Amino acid sequence: MNRIERVSRRGFLGSVFSAGALVLAGRVLQLHAETSSKSVTFQPNVYLGIEPTGKVIIVAHRSEMGTGNRTSLPMLVADELDADWKMVTVEQAIGDPRYGSQNTDGSHSVREFFDVLREAGASGRVMLIQAAAQRWKVAPTECETALHTVVHRPSGRRLAYGELAAAASKLPVPKKEDAPLKARSAWRYVGKDMHLYDLADICTGKAIYGMDAHIDGMVYASVEHPPVLGGKVKSCDDKEALKVAGVHQTIPIDPFKPPPAFQPLGGVAVIADNTWSAFQGRKKLNIVWDSGPNAEYDSTQYKDELRSTARKSGHVIRNEGNVDEAFAKAGQAIEAEYYVPLLAHAPMEPEVAVADVRDGKVTIWTCTQNPQAVQAIVSAQLSIPKENVICHVTLLGGGFGRKSKPDYVAEAAVLSKKLGRPVKVVWSREDDIKFGYFNAVAAMYMKAAVSEKGRPEAWLQRSVFPPIPSTFDDVNAVYGDAGHLGQGWTDVPFDISNLRVENGPARSHVRIGWLRSVANIYHGFAVQSFADELAHRAGRDPLEYLLELIGRDRVLDLKNTSYTNYGASYDVYPVDTARLRRVTQMVAEKAQWGKRKSGHRTGFGIAAHRSFLTYVATIVEVEVTDQGQVHIPRVDTVVDAGTIVNPDLTRAQFEGAVVFGTSVARTGEITATKGAINQSNFNNYPVARINEVPRQTNVYLVDSTAPPAGVGEPGVPPFIAAFCNAIFAATGTRIRDLPVGKQKLV
Repeated sequence: MNRIERVSRRGFLGSVFSAGALVLAGRVLQLHAETSSKSVTFQPNVYLGIEPTGKVIIVAHRSEMGTGNRTSLPMLVADELDADWKMVTVEQAIGDPRYGSQNTDGSHSVREFFDVLREAGASGRVMLIQAAAQRWKVAPTECETALHTVVHRPSGRRLAYGELAAAASKLPVPKKEDAPLKARSAWRYVGKDMHLYDLADICTGKAIYGMDAHIDGMVYASVEHPPVLGGKVKSCDDKEALKVAGVHQTIPIDPFKPPPAFQPLGGVAVIADNTWSAFQGRKKLNIVWDSGPNAEYDSTQYKDELRSTARKSGHVIRNEGNVDEAFAKAGQAIEAEYYVPLLAHAPMEPEVAVADVRDGKVTIWTCTQNPQAVQAIVSAQLSIPKENVICHVTLLGGGFGRKSKPDYVAEAAVLSKKLGRPVKVVWSREDDIKFGYFNAVAAMYMKAAVSEKGRPEAWLQRSVFPPIPSTFDDVNAVYGDAGHLGQGWTDVPFDISNLRVENGPARSHVRIGWLRSVANIYHGFAVQSFADELAHRAGRDPLEYLLELIGRDRVLDLKNTSYTNYGASYDVYPVDTARLRRVTQMVAEKAQWGKRKSGHRTGFGIAAHRSFLTYVATIVEVEVTDQGQVHIPRVDTVVDAGTIVNPDLTRAQFEGAVVFGTSVARTGEITATKGAINQSNFNNYPVARINEVPRQTNVYLVDSTAPPAGVGEPGVPPFIAAFCNAIFAATGTRIRDLPVGKQKLV
């Protein structure tokens, strides 16, 4: 059993380093510098410290859920510092705004902190050089760093970092211009393969996940939630539940006030000595529910509503040329409709949190992607200042976006306050699937007027999906927001003179939230599938046709659209079709497109998509048996993510994206009847088994000096589209509705 130590925010910042340590932070955060321990002379918001022993401590402020953040981000600091990686210890940060954003979501951790963390390492390097120069009474320009050492070039004298830490800690942090970053050619770690920092602990069972958290005196809680979003308890008979051995009591949790955001869903919590007793007690509860306004929600009927809306004119979000005139003149118009259902995250580790409320403060241990969101929702629920919420972050057994939504943590805090003792809330697999924040269901309508050669002269696309803001900002929102429309829809990259992109209204009946790749899943599926469909209708090679659609090398002009570009500067990260073309050509070369032909029930599919500022092209090979079983012998993916910090972990992310995409495409589907989710576990919401995923996945990384972009999510969308395109090539059956498993391929 892992014992968890109670540490305050102030205590955490002050206890990581010993007296005489050099401690510094990224320049962006130095505006809030303060000394938090008398034993350390210089201690602004800590990212980096060097102990007198020579040990380098780097604080990881983002969460680790298999993406490699606890390795790649510290690599940036260590490289600029010229630290010996064997001497580096990584400490996980608690939630604290002084670290900057800690939201490990949206594939932006490296991109957002690439320069900040390098500057932290460079500042440390300069301060160590200055300390050595003072000791030797020489000019700093005569000194340089080697591995974990400062060297005086003329004399060859050397001082280890540990010997200089105390003296360096007394020096002022240099200005940005006085701490130049290394040239790319001098990088020691960045761009090199590095295995996960936590790999040994993970493989030997020493790593601490959310479920491992334990503090003395805690009780366990399991919550029976309203089966329909917005439902309330009419009555609850807990007599039989209280008879279960180990059950202490039941406690009601108030329903949320719309919009739900990160609030607890409400319901009845069973408090017990252990998880098993809490789960068994829940089964004995006799609750009568008022199902509320979503009781009539039926996903089959809703699908028909979305499709009907998608056939009607919607809000125009991008318009080029004159689409209506082009369609009127066209000799042939081709239409297609695509559909993607609700999707659940289903991480291997369901939601879990420990909360201890005492003396107006709360200390939390949990598997979260966003400890600052934990602070915010717990602060609001308990009516205490955010700074009185201490959130310790464990490793995450998967997240995919679900664990950036801390409703389960808020439950633990609310229950701890009511009980006056520590509480561990544990969600079951059934809770995770039935009461998640689902990736939006979407219906897409596509229409193209084509020339004699099959090239589009006019292109219309319309997407209809319940918007994420309906969960977080405005419960009455029905149109998509710019951020999610910009995920593969507003920024369709094709060179078509007459182009119109639209969005139709859809009302939400469940909690909608971001899931790995988010709107790119359904938008990429529709756009890339339709492109492939047009190619086959024209009797054209899909690769040749796709390259023709991408067209000439150019930067898309999106000035007249509401395009958020994943929160990045468009000047730095434009939509560059040359990069999309390049990965498309490269993947064709790597996969030997054209040499390996589609045949009887064997097919190849291709798709290319930009998401999270990264360009990806994928070719999927499938074999479909006469009984309709689909096998995936091989997948080839080419990735242009700009500057890549850790190639090994990047390749792993794209290998994982293929597995994730296989689950989504094959079997991913959440449905509802009378407002309640029908799926409950892996028996009816299966994830791909080892015999269902690709036998061979090849990931090729483009060598690039462009700024770093996302790697956690961009691999999913092109895989799903390429997979479905390959099935058509093998069988002649066009997949327009997901999941594939519901289609007849015999």
